[in-house]
Amino acid sequence: MRAVLTLGSDQTAVATEARAAEDAGYDGVATGEHLFFHSPHPNGFVTLAAAAGATTRIRLLSALTVLPLYPAALAAKLATTLDRVSGGRFDMGVGVGGEYPPEFVAAGVDVAQRGARADEALEVMKSLWDGGAVEVEGTFTRIPDLALDPGPVQPGGPPLWLGGRRPAAIRRAGRFADVWMPYMYTPEQVASSLAEVRAAAERAGRDPAAVRGAVFCWGGVDADPARSRREVVDGVGAVYQQDFSRLADRYLLHGDPDRVVARAREYADAGAGTLIFSPVGAGDRRREIVDLFTRAVLPRLRA
Repeated sequence: MRAVLTLGSDQTAVATEARAAEDAGYDGVATGEHLFFHSPHPNGFVTLAAAAGATTRIRLLSALTVLPLYPAALAAKLATTLDRVSGGRFDMGVGVGGEYPPEFVAAGVDVAQRGARADEALEVMKSLWDGGAVEVEGTFTRIPDLALDPGPVQPGGPPLWLGGRRPAAIRRAGRFADVWMPYMYTPEQVASSLAEVRAAAERAGRDPAAVRGAVFCWGGVDADPARSRREVVDGVGAVYQQDFSRLADRYLLHGDPDRVVARAREYADAGAGTLIFSPVGAGDRRREIVDLFTRAVLPRLRA
């Protein structure tokens, strides 16, 4: 199982954390983003550019880019530039957002249009990444016979990682996703949703086997399982402004190293070839959690 580590909220530590993750053997680092939210969030493109400059091997995943907040051509340009400055190491995770409507107001975007905007933007980005001049007269995008120059390093552009919960997200992933990456899913939900996405890919004329599985997990690890559970419930609850005490055992990764490894393997058996581990905590405590995960969990995920 591949492992990707999310970067912490301290934006001054991005380069240090990315280098440490690369040295520790992680396959990638990731960051989410919001324009505005309940808790601090960076811009994903800028954060991953900083990580790119500090590393040479590790993959760089946006988990997730809130695509409807960007003009489609601008998102394509930012993603292409990040792909180039990283030497072709960028993976673009895409979500439609909506859990914090005020950020859509601030961006001048109707939150009710977020799905349609994401669909159109994905089509536009794929067309631009294919190379050559593109003519677009869309609902939200107009491109008058223009080409991205230079184009991305990776043929066809950065791989697209999509997540979501609704039928529209399944259809969108079937059309566009290289990787299906849900979050707050049980292993059983990962397996069933991955099957649905692959069926949607086949209906869209794609090879269903080309869609790989992943899972994004908030979590923690500690020698004391009860402490780990409390920390994860409190940490994720603070991010989303809700009580996760009844949801923790279904959706969050917590416990001692043995329990965390066992749960990760359930996700692997369900089809998730990559675990995106997003540790709770801040400062020294977050570093302790990451260190224990790196020493006691990461090597066993490789086995």
